[in-house]
Amino acid sequence: MTSTLQPGPQGPGFPSRLRTWLGPLPLQQVLLFAGVLAIFALFGSNTADSMHRMGLTPGFDFLFHQANFEIGESVLPYSAGDTYARALAAGLANTIKVAAVGCVLATVLGVALGIARLSGNLLLATFVHGYVELLRNTPLLLQLFLWSAIIHALPPPRGASAFLGSIYLSNRGVYVPSVSLQGLSWAIWLPAILLTGYASLSLARRLLTGTTFYMPKATMTVLGSLTVCTLALTSFGLAATIDLPAKGGFNIKGGLSLTPEFFALLIGLVVNASASISEIVRSGIQSVKSGQWEAARALGLSPAQILRLVVLPQALRVITPLMISSFLDLTKNSSLAVAIGYPDIVSVANTTANTTGQALEAICIIAAVYLTLSLSVSALMNLYNRRVVLRGETRR
Repeated sequence: MTSTLQPGPQGPGFPSRLRTWLGPLPLQQVLLFAGVLAIFALFGSNTADSMHRMGLTPGFDFLFHQANFEIGESVLPYSAGDTYARALAAGLANTIKVAAVGCVLATVLGVALGIARLSGNLLLATFVHGYVELLRNTPLLLQLFLWSAIIHALPPPRGASAFLGSIYLSNRGVYVPSVSLQGLSWAIWLPAILLTGYASLSLARRLLTGTTFYMPKATMTVLGSLTVCTLALTSFGLAATIDLPAKGGFNIKGGLSLTPEFFALLIGLVVNASASISEIVRSGIQSVKSGQWEAARALGLSPAQILRLVVLPQALRVITPLMISSFLDLTKNSSLAVAIGYPDIVSVANTTANTTGQALEAICIIAAVYLTLSLSVSALMNLYNRRVVLRGETRR
């Protein structure tokens, strides 16, 4: 005859007794917040004492001191006699430049690869699949080192070959054609750029989302832009010239020069991010029900028209939220530029910390910059995502 032991009555556990002792929930939250503040205050006091012992004054007054170091390349004008604040602003401009250009190029390449992954061509689909698996399963830092090594292994400018007739690849950088406008002031050509940009965005919106596009309005916008540009170039004696790079002596002269560090970082970020974006685009397209394809074929639309007018507008509701994460990753991954010598905000802040000893302040500046950039990118993409979702729900 077996007997079963019955569990006896148990009192409240330690967590329950602790919550009872601490009081109601609002009081617990206040005590927790006060405890966290006390810990941070203790750490801050110890850090300040350590800095005083080393002869350092906590604060950001050093930003207005003379930097006394050069920056290899900068979007903003900068010299060694400028302040640390100017140097950090130059590094921030470099970060924004590579992140903005990288997001655009990665989107174009990723969309093309995502569509190619769904191609009926087995060879093309297999190639894209291998491309994605290789890039997503290797460290980005290793890829940047590889691209940097490839670019520095290119021939010198004297031995560089012309690609497409006017693009030169050399170990001193990449040279591409550029357009220069002589005698043109911002007050004259800014309206023309705004009008042209509006027309381009309208066309892109029509191509990507399939929303209604009013041709007369767009036509007037384009014609107005061309008229403004023509008047600016003729009435004010202005000239627009295309500057083509060409070999001259021991270097390549003319055109737009992209340094090896910038080009290696840009290629590495674009190629790496395009692998993730291609998978996002592929999953977004596959989320559209097959009945949509069949209905579009029944209407006599071509495959390109089906993809552009029917599938992509619906797939954007799946693609856009995931694209936000890809853009944020690309922006934050640009901080790896310090490994290959590109002077971004991290590189400039590290140099500032080494020359001033204000390491804690430099880290705070880096964190604030990337937090601001990430929140800005997220806010812009969320605005676009909200518009896409509302249009999609309206169609339903």
